[in-house]
Formats: sequence, structure tokens, C-alpha cells
Amino acid sequence: MRPKIYLFGDSITEFSFDEGGWGASLANHFNRTVDVVLRGYGGYNTRWALQVLEKVFPRVEGGGEPLAVTVFFGANDACLPDRYAAFQHVPLHEYKHNLHSIVSFLKVSLVT
Repeated sequence: MRPKIYLFGDSITEFSFDEGGWGASLANHFNRTVDVVLRGYGGYNTRWALQVLEKVFPRVEGGGEPLAVTVFFGANDACLPDRYAAFQHVPLHEYKHNLHSIVSFLKVSLVT
């Protein structure tokens, strides 16, 4: 089984495999040696990411430790609370806590 790099994030991650995108460049760089696994969810913020973590990264015994994991959230969290996309806004203190929780979960779930 080849090593894996997981890309987890919002639409910036989701569309990273578009022509010239950073995900596509990463996959091309590691062509045939590493599987680059896309887990990008357009519109998601850290609050919603926490809700899907266990489905996106189920705990699998002997699944192999990933080579790397990127966590790329924040654009939607930063939406202004009094504007059109206010439902995506996450206050800074919660954003920090959510990122910490995501990283802690990934360390436990993906590291053998």
C-alpha cells in the first residue's frame, strides 16, 4: 500500500485539483509514489468540519500512518457575522478551539 497525504479543508481544498491547483501539483509531484486523498468540502467551516470528522476519517486499525495531512479551513469561518454568509461565521475563540480539536482528532485517528 502506498503512503497517503490527506488534504482536508473547505472549497480552497475542494478545488485544489482544478487545472494548475496546488492539490494537482502535489499529486503530480508524488506521482506513482504517494496517494493524495482529497477531502475538500465547499462552504464548510471548522464547526461543520468537526461534525463530519469521524465519517471522513474513520478509525481503521492497521490503515497505515499518513505521510502528511493538511487542514485548510478559515475562509468561511471569517465571514462577517452581519453579512450574507453570516451562517458560516465562527468567532475567533471558537475557531481556535475547533482547529485544536480537529488536529487532536487526526493525531489520534490517523497516527498509529
